[in-house]
Amino acid sequence: MYRTNKALSLFVCSMLAVSLAACGGGASPGSTPAPGDGEKKEDAKPVPKDPYTMTIFAPGVSVEELNTRFGEALKKKFPHITFNFTTSSAGNNITDLVSRGEIPDLIRTDIPSLYSGYLDLQLGVDLKPYIQKHKYDLNRFNQVFIREIEDYTRDGKLYGLPVPPFFPNVLYYNKDLFDKFGVDYPRDGMTWDEVYELAKKLTRTEGGTTYRGFTANLTGMLRDNPFSMPILDPEKDQLHAPEKWQSVFMNLKRFYDIPGNALKSSADESAAFGTGLSAMAANLHSVYLKIPNEINWDIVSLPTMNGAPKRVSQRGPAYWAITATSKHKDEAFEVVMEMLSDEIQMKDALQGIPTTLASKQIQEALGKEHPIYKSKNMKAVSYYPPTDPTVKRKQGLIDIPLGNQQSFIIASFVDFATGKDDLNTVLRKLDETLKAKLAEEKEKKQAK
Repeated sequence: MYRTNKALSLFVCSMLAVSLAACGGGASPGSTPAPGDGEKKEDAKPVPKDPYTMTIFAPGVSVEELNTRFGEALKKKFPHITFNFTTSSAGNNITDLVSRGEIPDLIRTDIPSLYSGYLDLQLGVDLKPYIQKHKYDLNRFNQVFIREIEDYTRDGKLYGLPVPPFFPNVLYYNKDLFDKFGVDYPRDGMTWDEVYELAKKLTRTEGGTTYRGFTANLTGMLRDNPFSMPILDPEKDQLHAPEKWQSVFMNLKRFYDIPGNALKSSADESAAFGTGLSAMAANLHSVYLKIPNEINWDIVSLPTMNGAPKRVSQRGPAYWAITATSKHKDEAFEVVMEMLSDEIQMKDALQGIPTTLASKQIQEALGKEHPIYKSKNMKAVSYYPPTDPTVKRKQGLIDIPLGNQQSFIIASFVDFATGKDDLNTVLRKLDETLKAKLAEEKEKKQAK
């Protein structure tokens, strides 16, 4: 009995010692600590990276804006890189840079210039391998903008990631004119028929001054039309869907048939709201649009059209693209990731720049820290989701530069709205113009 109890006692003590040792309390006095025991390990120091300069080319954007939006964050994230922001100017467009061998590491491209200012210059880099390597989540973006660039090339590659801003259409209104004439303000979710009735009430002449009930940025209304349809047919050498263009033209023209609200020119239309004599204006929400301080304005969602989707038509975003000649492609992708981060896009949104992300939190922050936008109805910008991408021209077919197509459609509408030609005639002439331009483009290609 005694031997059994003694053995049991020895077993319990030995197990207790093991337990104490496992908890860090089992080292006996004077014993030699195991390597690292009781010593504070120093954090491993990162290997210093060699310094170099990365050039980022963003045509149409000021260097000041680029530094304000991205400069500090990039310096903090990549202290070994000196960032050289550049923009386009006389003798300094992308073809000039390529000819001089001064090709940037990153380019801010967009759909109209994706070929002429990037792919045709043999600068294209597919981002999908970098997306896979960095496990980058494309679902964080509004998928309309990813599809926009993928659909344009249709080669299975992704040549850029969408950078704010994009430019959604909204309806501006002059609150003082609505108050002056005792008309209720417009609201989010209205139809074009409802806005037409408001325009009739607000078009009038008083005290020798003519007030117009409605004006519009015609480029935004036609290029970014309610059906998100192309001008040139994607598969045939002709005007796309003439019957739908008829409905778009007729919907818009009726506003200019209101006595006193006649259309003069597309340039006058774009500037009309800034004169203070236009009660409503359909235009893009853009931080670059300057409205005089004396105008007491606000916005609501762009009206919807019968037969068209309840989506907001918009000019799409630009895209950050890596150049094939860059010696720092992998790190250039990391720079793109930083410039499109939630933190930077939130900062952008607070200043009124619409995000390319799907994040509701960032969308709802739009303009909240901007001196003007913080008092406006900024939820109108995202009241409807962005419309689907415009269907692109089929690969292998001769195309017409988008800028030319836009000028053709605007000129056709002005001819119709000013009574120069009837609807069938302007659309027939537009179709003939497109075909003639296609023939010209084919001759150019054959001559190369």
